Parts: sequence; C-alpha cells; structure tokens
Amino acid sequence: MTITRKHSTERMSKINIYNGTIYFSGQVPNDVTGNIKAQTEDCLVKVDALLTEAGSDRDHILSTSIYIRTMDDFADMNEVWNEWIAEHQKPARACVQANMARDQILIEICIIAAVKV
Repeated sequence: MTITRKHSTERMSKINIYNGTIYFSGQVPNDVTGNIKAQTEDCLVKVDALLTEAGSDRDHILSTSIYIRTMDDFADMNEVWNEWIAEHQKPARACVQANMARDQILIEICIIAAVKV
C-alpha cells in the first residue's frame, strides 16, 4: 500500500495517510504569547484544518496525545478541550507534562484519525 505524505520538510511530514489511517505531526500554537486556553484554542484550529485537508473530522479522531508544559494548566486546557470535543465521538487520549521545544510553548497536540468513508 502507498503512504501519502503531505507538507514534508527535511525532517518530517505534517500528515501521513496509510491504509485509511491519518497520522498528524504535533501541533503547537502559532501565537505563543497567550495563556494555556488561548494556546489550546490555537492548536485546535490547526487540528481542524489538518483534519479537513486529510479527509477526516473530529468524529474520526482515534487517538490524541496532549503535551503540556505544566500540570498546573491541566484544568484550563481541559475546559477548552471539553468544549471543542463536546458534541463529537471521544478519542482515546493521554495527557502528559513535557518540556517543550521553546519556553513560550505551553501545549502540543498530536492526533491519529481515520479517513472518512
């Protein structure tokens, strides 16, 4: 089977599609000046756009890994997440505290989704 890769750079692809499953690279906010709620919203806008581009949507997310700088932000992040996913099928999910590539980044979201048929 063929692997479709989109938005590839010298070290990664933003989207890989294989056998009906879509693997997305981690999404960080474009605007890193905001608090965890603003950064989470920013990441989820990017996730929505990538899902659409890859032929999927929120109802087809299989798994989500969320990395946050500090667990002190867990409740505020969940508030935004819960509103975003409220009316949709719930994916498997993990959330862990992690060091980020830059000090200003408070969150990174990685998803795996199924292609809509």
